[in-house]
Amino acid sequence: MIVNFALSFIFASLALASPLTSSNPLGLGGQFDVFARNVAISSGCSTTGTASCHNTSAVSNTCCFEAPGGLILQTQACARFWDTDPSTGPSNSWTIHGLWPDNCDGTFSENCDPSRDQSAITSLLESAGATSTLSFMQTYWKNDPDDGSDEELWSHEWDTHGTCYSTLEPSCLPSGSPSGTDAVAFYETVVRLFQTLPTYTWLANQGITPSSSTTHTLTSLENALAAEAGVTPMLTCDGSNLNEIAWYFNLKGSIIDGTFVPIDSPEDSDCPSSGIKYPLKTGSPVSTTSVSSTTTTTTTTGTPTSTGTPGPLPTRAMIVAIHNGAQVGGLLTLGTWSTQTLATMTLAGSTSSFTMTSSKGSCGVSGGELTCGSGVSATSFTAISSGGSLLVASGGSTAFSSSAVPSGETVETVFTGSSEAQTYTLAIVST
Repeated sequence: MIVNFALSFIFASLALASPLTSSNPLGLGGQFDVFARNVAISSGCSTTGTASCHNTSAVSNTCCFEAPGGLILQTQACARFWDTDPSTGPSNSWTIHGLWPDNCDGTFSENCDPSRDQSAITSLLESAGATSTLSFMQTYWKNDPDDGSDEELWSHEWDTHGTCYSTLEPSCLPSGSPSGTDAVAFYETVVRLFQTLPTYTWLANQGITPSSSTTHTLTSLENALAAEAGVTPMLTCDGSNLNEIAWYFNLKGSIIDGTFVPIDSPEDSDCPSSGIKYPLKTGSPVSTTSVSSTTTTTTTTGTPTSTGTPGPLPTRAMIVAIHNGAQVGGLLTLGTWSTQTLATMTLAGSTSSFTMTSSKGSCGVSGGELTCGSGVSATSFTAISSGGSLLVASGGSTAFSSSAVPSGETVETVFTGSSEAQTYTLAIVST
């Protein structure tokens, strides 16, 4: 059964970048945000149609409909890449394995177009201006040193799986896209999707953390993850050790900027029914910010704890909307509320008084309405600590409201206070 509430999200289309320049061979500049692309590329596809694997007749335009590989797995590694000394990757996060397009019946193809293979991934991403994506991969997409370098794993995942996406065929890309644009889009989508699936944090939220002695039942692990994510993933084990996880999706639109629809795993987990070990890792923890929560937590190999008092005001941040205790999109560049690609705001000042600017211009409140643009007079906001988060406040109040909750491509005007039907808070999430 498709469950598309807890994990559904939309990667909205972005405007095409400026023409090719010598300093940017892919001609795709831009900056990476948690919900945005590091480089600007749009498929031009709608995300309102039928999800992959749910069509009742053949689809001719496979540039905007993923086929035949419409059963998509985001795979993350646990013990598989943790059993080296020293271990690789953060001790408080699973790491990326890949993003695989299985056929709807569970079969799959591999190495679909050797002519598009890539080997120098670091150079490719740097040339595209995707340096933040690369930096994230260097921390969270790790190879077992016995199997080769990280770069070799990245190359393998694109060559073996990425070239099999129909929506990444070169003919599906914007006209004039340089060679390698398909691979850059693949890596950015893998990173974006992984960032919405904090498996380590979700297990820790349910009281399950790595241990040298504690064992778990398969049911307890699956139930814990389903309670956090709303869908049940597939777990794999190496003997009794938890090894890997696969989160399953169907897709509306293109892999570049489509809507991923989470589904329960169609495959059974292969772990034993009991006695499952969640192995300790000897690496160092990293500070992690879950994009599906307003609370920033620093996790170690024990239970995550709130940072308590948030740090200083960041200079660059997303403004995330928290509605009924859950994240529902956030602010776009014009200051409107949406579930599309969130804006990166520039914040200037301190928590006691700061201004906010988007790529469109200053953000301000006039007549109770929040807007951002070139002709807008900047308003001084304050940042109030609440539950380990920084909340935007206007006139001393953290309440904001709109007439409806946005979905899909709709946007809602943001008002200060709670005069409108839907009330929420706006959390500052550093980028």
